[in-house]
Amino acid sequence: MRLIKVKDFLTRHKGIRQQATTDIEIFEIRDDEKTDYCILSHRWVQNQEVNYKQMKNLSKLDNAYDILDWDGYQKILKACEVADGHFEYLWSDTCCIDKRSSSEMSEAINSMFRWYKNSKQCYTYLHDSSDFPTERDFTAFTNSSGWPEWFSRGWTLQELIAPDDLRFFNRDWIEIGDKRSKATEIEKITRVPVLVLKDGLSSYEPSFAEVMAWAAERRTSLVEDEAYSLIGLLGVNMPMLYGEGKKAFQRLQLEFMQMSNDQSIFAKRCAGPVES
Repeated sequence: MRLIKVKDFLTRHKGIRQQATTDIEIFEIRDDEKTDYCILSHRWVQNQEVNYKQMKNLSKLDNAYDILDWDGYQKILKACEVADGHFEYLWSDTCCIDKRSSSEMSEAINSMFRWYKNSKQCYTYLHDSSDFPTERDFTAFTNSSGWPEWFSRGWTLQELIAPDDLRFFNRDWIEIGDKRSKATEIEKITRVPVLVLKDGLSSYEPSFAEVMAWAAERRTSLVEDEAYSLIGLLGVNMPMLYGEGKKAFQRLQLEFMQMSNDQSIFAKRCAGPVES
């Protein structure tokens, strides 16, 4: 996996701010099974995220100073500041995957659950919250069922379950709790059992129907991701075919049926994701 070198990222950032010439390489390919790293979980912000090409060549870009102030860049910067002194490496889905490569995208999506599971800490950024939520607030969170947006997204379901040590940060990057201490509240929000939140899937194997129930009210920007975001939770591997639409969920079912005799897949509620 491609990881950000935390100290090199911070050094380069300081150099760009000071308008110094810098050719520091901030990325390194590492084995996730043999590397201690932290990982970022967050809600994407449209037109504000920094992709791999931009992040790699940032010091050479004409609009580098503008990018430094993007919400997406600031997330990486703040995460690196939190990690500094604790971890040498950080991973983020926005800039650590070269999305111009379909093969790299497919490999990353099939590996993502494992990457979150193997991380030593997961920093979960609740960009729209000051405190950890305990009750629905439809005024503050109009478009996400009364909870912070992070809890409404398809991809963040596996990002919640996979890591052993997950820590929540508010909009100001102040830590506001961790997955284990907030397990009861998280179960209330997500319907994921406390046992799974505390122990992951190591001691509990959910049925297909259970995973669909956890994902039922979550949304993704692309219809294919309604299926792709569940492959790690279901233990499935399959190629990514963006453009196939709802056929992605049919392929997910077929792949699952080839490796499991779980009859809950035939339940009516497992016919497919709920319409947006």
